[in-house]
Amino acid sequence: MTGWVRKRFWTEVSVAEAEGGFAILLDGRGVKTPAKSPLVVPTIAFAEIIAEEWRAQAEAINPASMPATRASNAAIDKVRGQMDEVAGLISDYGDSDQVCYRADAPDTLVAKEAEAWDPITDWAAHRYGLRPILCAGVVHKPQPALLLESLRADVAQLTAFELTCFHDLVANSGSLLIALAVIDRFDTPEALWTASRVDEDWQIAQWGTDEEAEALTAERKCAFLNAARFYFALQPGS
Repeated sequence: MTGWVRKRFWTEVSVAEAEGGFAILLDGRGVKTPAKSPLVVPTIAFAEIIAEEWRAQAEAINPASMPATRASNAAIDKVRGQMDEVAGLISDYGDSDQVCYRADAPDTLVAKEAEAWDPITDWAAHRYGLRPILCAGVVHKPQPALLLESLRADVAQLTAFELTCFHDLVANSGSLLIALAVIDRFDTPEALWTASRVDEDWQIAQWGTDEEAEALTAERKCAFLNAARFYFALQPGS
């Protein structure tokens, strides 16, 4: 027995100004979220990304091919109603950020981590006026309270749509500092994704990988790069 598949029912996709931003229209009718709220986004650039997803659908709708639509639904239906909680959960990554926990051996891994992560902690020290504390091993070492407050303040000022994208940057990289470096345009999203993968790539170089692990990594990379693209499309003037 096959599952129910939703069929494409529209011919034309367009974008129109609406209260609070820009709406995506299917044959002139506004798209709604799963919770039946109007799907209205802050910028025309982001609205056009969503519209292209709907234009690209074939006879059967494939939600997996619509990451911008899914992000918008999450922002409107979920994140918007619990901004403080979501921002707090994301900010908690700052006290155990992966770029601050370094290997003490072998020398090749130590060097690769330093090459990839020292520029990020240098950037953080310059931006926040406090240098993150680095340590070897996995035993937790608290970061300076003032630094954590500054990190939380940056996260707290994000809009619901930005916070949704930012969550995906943090979740897929495992690093609050890398995610903040992305939205600060410290380096390209591609370069910062590569920096987040230092330990995993070193392990692969030693022991190899398998198709399942490669597929998961490719999925995470796509989600990370999409989150960066959507975040920048949400900026005023985009």
